[in-house]
Amino acid sequence: MRLGIIGLPQSGKTTIFKALTGARGIKGEERIKKGDQLIVTVNVPDERVDYLEQLYKPKKTIYSQVEYLLPPKIVDSDHAKREKEDVVFNAVRTCDGLVHVVKNFQLFGGPSPTPEEDFFKLESEIILSDLVVAEKRIEKIKSDEKKGKKIAIEELPLLKRCRDILSEERPLRDNTEIATAPLLKGFTFLSAKPMLVISNNSDEDEDLPEMPHIPKNSEVMAVRGKLEMEIGEMGPDDAEEFLSAFHIESSLLDRIIKRSLAVSNLISFFTVVENEVRAWTVTKGTPAIKAADLIHSDMKRGFIKAEVLPYDQLVRYGNFSDAKKDGHLHLEGKEYIVQDGDIIKFRFSV
Repeated sequence: MRLGIIGLPQSGKTTIFKALTGARGIKGEERIKKGDQLIVTVNVPDERVDYLEQLYKPKKTIYSQVEYLLPPKIVDSDHAKREKEDVVFNAVRTCDGLVHVVKNFQLFGGPSPTPEEDFFKLESEIILSDLVVAEKRIEKIKSDEKKGKKIAIEELPLLKRCRDILSEERPLRDNTEIATAPLLKGFTFLSAKPMLVISNNSDEDEDLPEMPHIPKNSEVMAVRGKLEMEIGEMGPDDAEEFLSAFHIESSLLDRIIKRSLAVSNLISFFTVVENEVRAWTVTKGTPAIKAADLIHSDMKRGFIKAEVLPYDQLVRYGNFSDAKKDGHLHLEGKEYIVQDGDIIKFRFSV
């Protein structure tokens, strides 16, 4: 999963990125720089993977991973602001979700923060950007139709629905059917992506600001970015002391990953094969055949059955054999919907 960090200038995006990467002691050289953007990949903490590792003692343990992308900065005074904004939007179009940072701290002598207003300012730009994409494609389809070219019949009505939603200044994520339509995936609409909104607070402010109009389908959390960035740069003993003093229960990275997975509607299943325990992340509602394809295309091509054991049952019995003996291992077909915590072995033949 890749998440793009966005926000207006001076909202603290870079601070949040540094706080995220510092949370696990990730050094600067471990961050990949591509042009003006920064990318870092981190493991998703999962106590279920920890348990499976202790139980099976594999040679290799692989956690699910999340990639965070920090796009180039936009400078307000730049005469080419629109062009730079397009660069930022293009950088995050391939992301699976967005982390929208809004400023909720006051600089010395500066104006009071307006987090909700800032949110909608950038949200409007995102919606406008998507509207331009939809309208251009609609025009192209109509042009191709006049020339007698073959077009996808379902595409035009879907795009028109997109245009109608966006014209009302609503994000596509408001309509789950449209936001997840496979035919529209290639357009990488920004407003269709799941969004985690981070209120970047001052050091002493733990609370969410009043933002009554933020859409309910966006996850919102408060973070003291500067404080957590500084804690992330401390040694373990000092960090623990400050975390306790400022009532911070876990690292910013762990909290953001948890909320990101929730807003992105993602779940995890596990495989235990030979000497490897591995976590896989899929969208809730994924059928077994697609989960098999995620592991290897041969598994999809030669799919026979999926052997499924719920993680909770393995923990309950403490071993695979007893859980199976008591009837908790079940065989499922291609259409079985993978559940969070499933331990799956795919039977296949090619």
